[in-house]
Amino acid sequence: MIFVCPLSKVDETVSRAGAERLVSLLTAGTEMVRPAAIAPQNHLFLSMNDIVDAQDGMTPPGEAHVRRLLDFATEWDRARPLVIHCFAGISRSTASAYIVASALARQRDEMELAKELRWLSPSATPNPRLIAVADALLGREGRMIAAIKSIGRGADAFEGVPFALEIGG
Repeated sequence: MIFVCPLSKVDETVSRAGAERLVSLLTAGTEMVRPAAIAPQNHLFLSMNDIVDAQDGMTPPGEAHVRRLLDFATEWDRARPLVIHCFAGISRSTASAYIVASALARQRDEMELAKELRWLSPSATPNPRLIAVADALLGREGRMIAAIKSIGRGADAFEGVPFALEIGG
């Protein structure tokens, strides 16, 4: 099970889920304290801005970020939940949850997974750059990109409501 939340709900979500692994996708310099329940080796911190196109002074999501995410996910034994968060719980974290579920349940239909993501999180607006990089790395031939594009932009929100995504398979 993958739990997705905003930074403001990390402690609460980790505790409620009984998670032992955490992925943080935050802009460099964003203050974040790792919950005590998460051992340092079970916390992946990926520093990037929530952007699609390169911009001066900003770090766009890239292949190195997605490779680290995929490596961290494949090392997960799934005995206890994984929590993924970004600042708002809307873009980088929902993209990453979709990527992890796609990688761990390769037989799962990309469109079905995207529709489930939308149903679980009306505000989800997965970062298209993260999705495009993962699509290429996972050999999905544009299906992940098309599926996420099909669900469109999520409902306007200051931050997303925490939710749980079943991996399937």
